[in-house]
Amino acid sequence: MDDIAIQVNQVSMKFNMANENITSLKEYIIKMFQRKLFYKEFWALKDISFELKKGEILGIVGLNGAGKSTLLKIVSGVFKPTEGQVRIAGSIAPLIELGAGFDPELTAKENVYLNGAILGYDKKYIDSKYDEIIQFAELEEFQDVAIKNFSSGMYARLGFAVATIVEPEILIVDEILSVGDYKFQEKCQKKIQYLFDKGVTVVLVSHSIEQISQLCTKVMWLDHGRLKLIGRTEEVCRTYIE
Repeated sequence: MDDIAIQVNQVSMKFNMANENITSLKEYIIKMFQRKLFYKEFWALKDISFELKKGEILGIVGLNGAGKSTLLKIVSGVFKPTEGQVRIAGSIAPLIELGAGFDPELTAKENVYLNGAILGYDKKYIDSKYDEIIQFAELEEFQDVAIKNFSSGMYARLGFAVATIVEPEILIVDEILSVGDYKFQEKCQKKIQYLFDKGVTVVLVSHSIEQISQLCTKVMWLDHGRLKLIGRTEEVCRTYIE
């Protein structure tokens, strides 16, 4: 067990979805007190089990709605599964929703410290890494500008720079290689490849089969929340495409 980085055991995730469209808080409260709120159960994931050894790179493929991002959020600790268990051995850097903790009214500098705190970094550590973060994001001239004035590319650069400032033992990546302009995408890929080369354990979601084929040591195929196939990269990718 010492070589296991991630162990997912019979994990299922259920969401309660409203049967009707409620357009205001007032309407919601009225229906709640009248006991007229009705939901239907939606199982985003059902009975998922797998193990990932340290240094392995797992790619997850599947159509939209297959449960890929939900699984990443469960592994990252963002969601608690409805059923099952997840065991993690090592520090995690989740590159799922870049800048999810940013406040648009604050400046880039203020958001670096805010987002760093959310990710568990103390002020002293951020102080030591601040210049490196801003330089990587190429925002030296904009660090005192409120990020509500940023383009989506500038926003993504800042989020990526903060999230990757540490060298984690486990990296969770959800389609972030497609953010920003092509120059920044190349920069992202080099940074992530550097982490790959250092032997970091990786779970990667991508709609690019070419990317999955090039980067991953094994692949999982999810279909409507269920594990369809997991195994060697070439075999799973070929079966998925067919």
